[in-house]
Amino acid sequence: MSVRYRNFFYTEYYNRQSGRDFSNDIAGKFINEQYQFLKEIIPYLPAKNKELEILDLGCGIGSLIACCKNCGYKNLKGIDISDQQVEIAHQLKVKEVEKADIFTYLKDHEASFDVISGMDIIEHFTKDELIDLIILIRNSLRKGGMAIFRTPNMDAPMANVFAMGDFTHENFLNKNAAEQMMLSMDFKNVEVFPSFMYVKGRLKNFLRRMLWLKISYSIKLLLFATGRSSKHIILTPNLIIRAQKK
Repeated sequence: MSVRYRNFFYTEYYNRQSGRDFSNDIAGKFINEQYQFLKEIIPYLPAKNKELEILDLGCGIGSLIACCKNCGYKNLKGIDISDQQVEIAHQLKVKEVEKADIFTYLKDHEASFDVISGMDIIEHFTKDELIDLIILIRNSLRKGGMAIFRTPNMDAPMANVFAMGDFTHENFLNKNAAEQMMLSMDFKNVEVFPSFMYVKGRLKNFLRRMLWLKISYSIKLLLFATGRSSKHIILTPNLIIRAQKK
């Protein structure tokens, strides 16, 4: 990766972006992220085989690794380019995390993994870089292996909150574009799911759910009024993309 700004932005990515809302509560962020992954990612992983070799790309402070470990998965590895995030992961006892460049690491691990995940990373690459990355991920998966990603959803209401909320974001997808990308990269069984949404507190979350029903219904009516179908539209802030290597 030769994009110059990354040298400035990724050096202290936790302090300057990913951990800003939890600057004095790293443990709180760690717990919140694990709860999100428990609801949002774990249900889409193979449940019967806990011996799967799982690699998490751009793993941050190791929240998904920790969540997988708590769910019984045993062979876990996480890599991140940020010294700071790797250090925090180690402080949180997630020793499976190491510093590595994604492209270099994948080139050295052909057909080595059963699952490769990437939470909030594919939006950080240009389209050409992303195609190169998806090819490397495919090559690093064993036959029948799974790739699973989370990325901002451009069909969501107020999509710019997530999509444009990070200067380092380079490209954006909706459900159709995500399916097109993975099918074009020769994956099969491509599926795109809505992300998990919640706010803390039962009453607040109940109110959020009622508002969401009203808002999503209004958007579907708007699509109908413009002569388009909402059948293949996902409206949650993020997309969960899952695909299988042929």
